[in-house]
Amino acid sequence: MAFYCLLVVLQNLMISLCLETSGETHNKKNVLFVISHPDDESMFFSPTINYLTANAYNIHVLCLSTGNMPYHTFYISVTLSYSIQIVRKFVPLQQLKIVDHPNLQDGFRQVWSHDLLEEIISEEVISHDIHTIITFDDYGCTLRLVLIPEKFLQTNSERNIKAWELVSLNTFRKYGGPIDIWLSILSAKRHGSKVIIINEQPLKSYEAMAQHLSQWVWFRKLFVSFSSYTYTNTLQRISP
Repeated sequence: MAFYCLLVVLQNLMISLCLETSGETHNKKNVLFVISHPDDESMFFSPTINYLTANAYNIHVLCLSTGNMPYHTFYISVTLSYSIQIVRKFVPLQQLKIVDHPNLQDGFRQVWSHDLLEEIISEEVISHDIHTIITFDDYGCTLRLVLIPEKFLQTNSERNIKAWELVSLNTFRKYGGPIDIWLSILSAKRHGSKVIIINEQPLKSYEAMAQHLSQWVWFRKLFVSFSSYTYTNTLQRISP
């Protein structure tokens, strides 16, 4: 346990060098998570949310689909807000946006328009003065859809937006639980553009996912318990 705490302290120092710059104003701490489904924040991003809220970052969440859930968007927003509150901090409903668009439906065969994504993401970035975007990589952890079109970063280069993607893991590492912390650290040493974030309170991920009652079935309980994403996140900088 003591060594785990030491790892957390060291990783906090490393992340500070990558995610922060000297003399940042308050608006420079506005971070937007772009996710596919309303439970992605607890299944995949809780280590990152935990770190950012502990360091006074202002969290915004853009969820690009309802996950085809038969509930009203407002109800899903409340659930998402409470889920993040369990992890570390209450996020006001006005900082959560769930998109219910006919062309952004859930499903493995669905293809989302990059032009539509760029329009929606740009609106959020401008309206909330977002400085950093965090989302999935091309593989999307478990076949989540590609969320950040390259064109978006190119056309918004003057805003100096930092974009980071959650690195997807192969099946062996994905279910390695806390053991994968060591493999993630070794991988990051070989790639200077990667940052490792270790979850200080992994049990909070389990509690957060439990807020999504319709999704809290036995196999998701197993996923959150053994998933490497519960214990650590590896973020890689997205280049325009």
